Amino acid sequence: MKLTDNALKVLEKRYLAKDENGNITETPEEMFDRVARTVAAAEENYKDGDDAGELAGRFYDMMTNLDFLPNSPTLMNAGRPLGQLSACFVLPVGDSMEEIFDAIKQAAIIHKSGGGTGFSFSRLRPKGATVRTTGGVASGPVSFMKVFNSATEAVKQGGTRRGANMGILRIDHPDILEFIRCKQDNNDITNFNISVGITEKFMDAVQKDEYYPLIDPHTGEVVKTLRAREVFDLIIDMAWNNGEPGIVFLDRMNDKNPTPGAGAIESTNPCGEQPLLPYESCNLGSINLANMLKNDREGYEVDYEKLGTVVHDAVHFLDNVIDANCYPLPQIDEMTKANRKIGLGVMGFADMLYRMGIPYDSNDALELADEVMGFIDAASKDASRELAKKRGVFPNWEKSIFKDVNMPIRNATTTTIAPTGTISIIAGVSSGIEPAFALAFVRKVLDNEELLDVNPIFKETAADRGFYNESLMRRVSAAGSLKSLDGIPEDIKDVFVTALDIDPYWHISMQAAFQKHVDNAVSKTVNFPNEAAKDDVRKVYMMAYDMGCKGLTIYRDGSRDTQVLNIGGGDGVKAAGTDEEGGPLIPRERPQITRGITEKVRVGCGNLYITVNYDENGICEVFTNVGRAGGCPSQSEATARLTSIALRSGIDVKELVGQLKGIRCLSTIRQKERDKRINVLSCPDAIARVIEKVMDMKEEESTEDLSHASEEDCGCSRDAADPDNGKEQETYTSVCPECGSRIEHESGCVICPNCGYSKCS
Repeated sequence: MKLTDNALKVLEKRYLAKDENGNITETPEEMFDRVARTVAAAEENYKDGDDAGELAGRFYDMMTNLDFLPNSPTLMNAGRPLGQLSACFVLPVGDSMEEIFDAIKQAAIIHKSGGGTGFSFSRLRPKGATVRTTGGVASGPVSFMKVFNSATEAVKQGGTRRGANMGILRIDHPDILEFIRCKQDNNDITNFNISVGITEKFMDAVQKDEYYPLIDPHTGEVVKTLRAREVFDLIIDMAWNNGEPGIVFLDRMNDKNPTPGAGAIESTNPCGEQPLLPYESCNLGSINLANMLKNDREGYEVDYEKLGTVVHDAVHFLDNVIDANCYPLPQIDEMTKANRKIGLGVMGFADMLYRMGIPYDSNDALELADEVMGFIDAASKDASRELAKKRGVFPNWEKSIFKDVNMPIRNATTTTIAPTGTISIIAGVSSGIEPAFALAFVRKVLDNEELLDVNPIFKETAADRGFYNESLMRRVSAAGSLKSLDGIPEDIKDVFVTALDIDPYWHISMQAAFQKHVDNAVSKTVNFPNEAAKDDVRKVYMMAYDMGCKGLTIYRDGSRDTQVLNIGGGDGVKAAGTDEEGGPLIPRERPQITRGITEKVRVGCGNLYITVNYDENGICEVFTNVGRAGGCPSQSEATARLTSIALRSGIDVKELVGQLKGIRCLSTIRQKERDKRINVLSCPDAIARVIEKVMDMKEEESTEDLSHASEEDCGCSRDAADPDNGKEQETYTSVCPECGSRIEHESGCVICPNCGYSKCS
């Protein structure tokens, strides 16, 4: 096998079988043999099945040649006691306490088995709605998402990593504003990707600048109307801020639902590429396009004969996985086998373009995408129809769109473009249909030794053209792009582009080109440079809608508050307390005009007057003044000044509140025992509480600005405080939490190219 050193490292850490002491007990070849034999053994379920031994050999060759790899759970678990081979699941969340906690329990079981889960919270009644059985009021979808998040935090997949979730809420749910903002703080709901479920009616209202209704899912009544364009702008603001929420076009997904008679699609898997019915799972695999080329005298071209053979064997493989699988729940077993969805996708597309000398951001690349994926889709349908002749159609065929056209077919879907983070590392190629994130980077190995890693096609091309040297490659690693570097021919710069070189137009156009030939959806991230404007994001969202995409994820470089690493500058690590260029943080100028409140708070040394002000960029200053009773004005003023500087330097306001809140002062504690009017613990604690009050007030003002309340206003508002404040949470960062290398935002996920860590399943 031709495995890179990094592929071996990832296999040893995450895939190869180990004994109870953690010692590796199989080689990569033995792993692929284990998987091939287990999947081929499903032939025994069929009277006219192929010879299992011969089929296992074909499957083994396909994987060891790195022409096709299945999703990670299949590689990890096939032929082993757990036996759970699926990556994608969707669970229903009903509007009762029993149904909600059933879903939490089921999700925990799936996460333990190595899968990721998607949920729609759109059935839950909104915050403030009456609960007849108890006489109380509902807490709303976002509060329950936090419960799901905490449960996920407690369950480690295989004892090594947390589960991944997708949370979706329909755009017409009364709590949609709270949902859109629920990940404004990067430390909130850390085990979820979130997406807004967009409807055609909403998009029509956006285009016409009209109001649209919010509907209580429990009663079916309109409870409020909102101006669609302002809600759309809020989604854009939040996505520009940190990449969340994404969007999924629910009506479009249901228009393409292959089994409408079996139910409606409410949610997707964690990375958004797999729309599924409740209790469905899907088994995914990807063809390595970098291996689907042949070289003649005129250069490289697609080897369609080889590609066709791999597609047919891959469809056969994935259909067998459905039978070989040990499902975590009986409902999932039943629904998965009723529809027999598979998702055949690709990886190495960027490497294919490099090898063929085609720029990613070109019409030639779009034409190649259209041609290649059109071929794969057609060939996969042919393979599925051949299986149907031998094995029969999927059980829900009578409820499917295929019955209407009298097309006997084995699988309700055959194609998906999924993230291929770790399996593309094993194959040694670019991920999915993403452009390369970097052409060279410094990889950390044992004893903190650093190893320069260069894209093999770029390295080969540079050597052939006579400009390869390690010094230049280190400059490529530091720059993250060839565009600004001397010593590299212009035609090479045009072809070897990276993610941030590419205008968002081409990202969306490429996603749309593949989507035309994909049954399910396409997992892709549209990368923006840090300086991108919100209007740039707006244009891309509208392009995705106009071009027929089923969803969209964007990421603006450096937009995560806790991002500490970017491409560029030595090993790229940005020291704490520095700006994006590595210099010291400088607070922004105090605005000329601010708004805010002044509150009198009784503390141990008298009355403390606290003023908290904000402008359009957020809370920006705190003033304190001690009343006539004296006290310690210098300490209060020092706290206020330092807090103001931190706020205007971009420090998260919740982090500041978390540091100040709860500080205790002996004089205040003593006074508190005698004076019942005192409800704070110290001057810093009082300052924190007033800041929280202004945060809440700002949130309510923002919600009120967006709302056009009807006569039945449900009074939705955001929680005033973060209930998880101060707790240790996984945060968004551009440094891998396991190996310390830089990580990449791609395909709706966070992936480390060094060790294979993935935030998603």
